[in-house]
Order: sequence, then structure tokens, then C-alpha cells
Amino acid sequence: MDSNTGVARVSRVLSLILLDIVCCIAAFALATWFLHMAVEGGYGLLFKASSVPNGPLEAYFTNIQAGVFVALFILSFACFRLYSSIWSVSGLNEGIMAIAGVGVGTCLCLIVNYLLSLFPETYQLGFRNSERTGILLAGIFICMMVFVTRFGYRGVRRILNSIGRNKNKDKKATLIIGAGYFGAYVQSQINNGQSATDCYLVGFVDDNKSKLGMRIGGVKVLGTSKDIPAIVKQRHVEEIIIAIPSLSSKDRAELVTTCRDTKCHVRIVSPLNELSEKPSMKDLNEINISDMLFRPEVNLDVRSIEGIIEHKCLLVTGGGGSIGSEICRQAAVFYPATIVIFDIYENNAYELYCELKQKRPWLNVVIRIGSVRDKDRVDAVMEEFHPDIVVHTAAHKHVPLMEDSPAEAVKNNVIGTINVLESADSHGVKRFVMLSTDKAVNPTNVMGATKRITELIVQQYARKSIMRCMTVRFGNVLGSHGSVIPLFERQIKQGGPVLVTDKNITRYFMTIPEASQLVLQAGALGESGAIYVLDMGEPVKIYELAEKVIRFHGYEPNVDMPIEIIGLRPGEKMYEELLTDDEQNAMEKTAHGRIFKALPEPVDAEAFDDKLAELCELARMNSSAVIDCISEIVPNFDHKENRVSMTA
Repeated sequence: MDSNTGVARVSRVLSLILLDIVCCIAAFALATWFLHMAVEGGYGLLFKASSVPNGPLEAYFTNIQAGVFVALFILSFACFRLYSSIWSVSGLNEGIMAIAGVGVGTCLCLIVNYLLSLFPETYQLGFRNSERTGILLAGIFICMMVFVTRFGYRGVRRILNSIGRNKNKDKKATLIIGAGYFGAYVQSQINNGQSATDCYLVGFVDDNKSKLGMRIGGVKVLGTSKDIPAIVKQRHVEEIIIAIPSLSSKDRAELVTTCRDTKCHVRIVSPLNELSEKPSMKDLNEINISDMLFRPEVNLDVRSIEGIIEHKCLLVTGGGGSIGSEICRQAAVFYPATIVIFDIYENNAYELYCELKQKRPWLNVVIRIGSVRDKDRVDAVMEEFHPDIVVHTAAHKHVPLMEDSPAEAVKNNVIGTINVLESADSHGVKRFVMLSTDKAVNPTNVMGATKRITELIVQQYARKSIMRCMTVRFGNVLGSHGSVIPLFERQIKQGGPVLVTDKNITRYFMTIPEASQLVLQAGALGESGAIYVLDMGEPVKIYELAEKVIRFHGYEPNVDMPIEIIGLRPGEKMYEELLTDDEQNAMEKTAHGRIFKALPEPVDAEAFDDKLAELCELARMNSSAVIDCISEIVPNFDHKENRVSMTA
């Protein structure tokens, strides 16, 4: 806290104390006057006062006595944090604390008054046996004054804001969905002009029917989520804020879709597990297309993940990539001793480092630049940190590009995996988790075939090493580098058309966070040699996904934003599979409902090692025979060579 902030805070507290002193003195004077009028009017017995006081204040309270009572109230207010609350965003809790502070202050005055009455010599100090009724009346008046001074100006501000709305037509009519705690907080921020000053609130929406017609801060709950289109039309709403952090993913997707269909600007609060410790407007985000796609909830076995990460060293190859970086973020929650980001591309790695250090300054995060192709560099990093867990995400993944460069796919995906595996084993790593893809199942492209080979490598290595080696296989990841949604969005930004390979093509999708969470969960299950397959839900038609993305950006598909069918790209399949037929027959459930286990397939280890060595040598020579060798290692590799190359 800088000096200016400190001075401002002290000034604010002193101003409140001075205001409370004035209020207390006024309350005691008012209580005395009230008793004075009561006795004169013949109601003295009602207040246990039999004589008319001689003066308005000194009738019951001497100057010294009044000063002591005022000091007791100020002390009580301080104990109940009435000088450390932010009253501009205060609510029920602060109101209760104010009442409690006045109540305790009143009780203290009554106790002191009683004790002083036992000692006649206190009269010499100016004390007098005050009427208890006077103290109680003063307490009531003080309570009223505290509420007026703390909360009264907010009503005035609302009236002024209401008047200002009629004068300022530039402000956006805003609807808040969720008449709960966070909705009320957003309302207070809008009303106080601390943020979103271009908005004014027209109402709330909440599916709790008991709240319908009720008011929060003078603003009415207008209806339920079904009424949103009608409310938007009637109230000329321009912006909608979804302020329900506890929404399930299904309800979130439905609600976002409903709001977007109104053509309003929509913002949404972060999910409950991503909220700041103290809510702020920073927790409101612009929606993205993934908010409109329903995904089943991911429920993690937190204790099992914590057991393998807490106080351990985690190394992530490709740690700056889409999945690798999110694995680092998810792992950071479980208090690892060290996270090592190993990546060849320094920009993404550095951005992730800065993000993690900003959010968790205590976290020991380091970056090491290098390639998994470079065995010496991998060994040097392993020797430096001796990680407990290695998550291997580094790979070439773009299908059409690897069709043009098969040797590079082998060097990075196959040789790189061998390098990391061997180095991890020789440096005492306890768990090795490799990421694979659904394209490895019955592969039709070089990328998928090389990933299938890496699955076999991990399985073979698990048989001869005490290190737990496992593979996690899943499909496409929404929002990852080069994935379909960012591609569609770029095409829309350029004015179209949106290019889709085939109207019936389907793909499995996951969000980056849930894919990363399930990778860590699979690593915690940890059966060596297993291929863990993530439940990807139902496959999505890419054409329908394109339509959703187009509507998300405010266009009508094939009306003002065309969709063009261009045919399958090199190595592409119409649909992806998560399991081979043999794996499907031998698949087992795990303790986690969203993860299944495919048992290792029998492989002739000696023949496999010989062919693998041959493949690596051909790749180093950049030989055109690489694809033929891949076909010998992966018999179900159905390479589609009749398609047009990316460079053709």
C-alpha cells in the first residue's frame, strides 16, 4: 500500500468516526428531549421518569458521562468493523454488523451506568444516575442514524442515476441473469459507476419463481430465462450479463445460446472454480463459442491427483502449447514443488511463465528451451531437475502438413518420444504420461500412424521399466492452435466463405481445460502400459459446428455468410474412432467414469524393435521409404495417397 492510499484510508476512517461522534451526541440530546416532552405531557410513568428535567442534555447525562458513552459506542463500532467495510458495495452482512455494533454499545453504556450508580463519589466527577430508558432511546436513535449515514446516500445515488438515465440515451439497457449474490454485486458495481459505466440496469431474470416480482436494490426480477427474448424486446435491452457462476455446462450452453439469439452483447461470469477469492468485474468475460457447446461435467478425484503432484517435480514437454500449458495451469493448483516448461518455442513458454507467477507467486516455475529431438538437451534437463512426473505433449499434429513431411513427423513424434522415454527412465522418473490422438486408431495419415507407433513404444517400454508408462488418447481440442473453430473465426473475419471439407464429416471434441484435467486424472490412475481413452461424448458434425460459429458472430449461414464444401484434405477421414476393434472388445472401465482403459495388444517385441530402428534411420536420411516402413509397423495404416497435397 503506497503512502497516498494509506493517507486516503486514514482520512476516510477518521471522517466516519467524527460523523459517528456527532450522531451519538445528537442521539443522546434527542433522547433527553424526547423524555423531557414525555414528562411534560404527563407520560412520565410510562418512561419511569417522575420529574421534569432541568435541561435538555444535562437532565440525565453530564458532559463527562455523555463523553464516556460516546466512546463506548465508537469502540463497539470499531470491534464490529464498521470502519473497515466498503459501504458502497455493502449488503446484509454489513447491516447485521451495524445493528450488532449499536446493540453492544448500548449494553456497554447500561453496564457502565449501573456500575457508576453504585459509587456515589462518582457524582463528584460529574456523573449522574442516568435513566436506563434514556440510554435505550439513544441506542435506537443511533441505530437509525448509522443506517442513514451508511446506506442513505445509496438511495440518493439510485434516484440520481434514474434521473440520469432519462437524460443520457447513450447508456446501454442491461439485463442481469441471476438474482443472487453475484447478480447483486454486479448491480452495485453498475449503480456506483465503478465499472460498466456505459450501462444502466433494467431488471433481473431468475428461474427461482419465488423471486419473480421481487426487487433487489429497487430493481425488479422481471421473469425467468424463458422470458428473455420478450424482456429484451420490451425493455430494448442491449447487453445481458449472466451472473450465475454455479451453472452446469449444459445449462450454461443453453442460456448462452438463448442470449446470443437476441443479438445482445453478452458477458458471463467465470465458473465457480475459476472465480477470484473476492469477486470483481474482472470475473466477467466475453463469451466464446465453447460456451455454446454442451460438454458433460468433469468430476475429478482430486485426492489421487494431489497425491502424485503435491511437492513433486513435474516436467511437461511442449509445455507452451495449447494442451501442455493448460496441464501446467491445472497442475499448479495441487502445489507441485517445481513445474518445468520444456518447449522449443520460447514465446508461448515465457507467456505461460509470467501468467503462472502472477497468479501463484509462490510457485517454482522454470523454462528450459529445447527440442525433444535433441537427446543431449533432454538428458541435460532431466539431470538438472530429476522430475518425478513427465507429461509428454510435444508432437507435430497437423495432418496435411505431415503428409508433405513424413520424415519430420517421425523425427519429432517417434524419435522425440524415444528420447524422452529413455532419458526419463535413466533419471528416475516415476510416471511417464504421453498424449496420443484418435487419429492413431486405424490411421489413414502419417501423423496418426506415427502416434500409433508411439503408443506401441510406450507399451513396449512399460514391460521392461519400473517407471510407470501410460498413454492418454483423445480427440480434437476446442480452441487449440490450428483447431477448426479458430480457423472458422478467421474465415468469418475475412468475410468468408467458411470452408468445410464434407457436409457429413464428424469429429470428437473436448475443451482444453477438461482434456488437461482428464490427462492428470489418467496419470493418477497410473497402470503401466495402459492406453487410457477419454470419453469424448457424442461426435459433432463439422458442418453444424460451422453454422453455430457463424451464428455466434451474428451472421446467418448461407445467407450473409456462405459455407463452401471443399472435399477431404490429405489423410483425412470422414469420422474418427477412439478404439480399434480389438481394443473395443478388451476395454475396461476405470474408477473414473469418463476414462476407459484399453489393454496392450500383443506385439512381437524383437521384430518391432528392428523395424523401429529401421524407421528412425530412414527418417534421419529423409528417405522416401519412410511411409512404406510405417506401413510395415502399423499393418492397419490405410494411407490415402490419392488426395491433393497441401502444396499442390
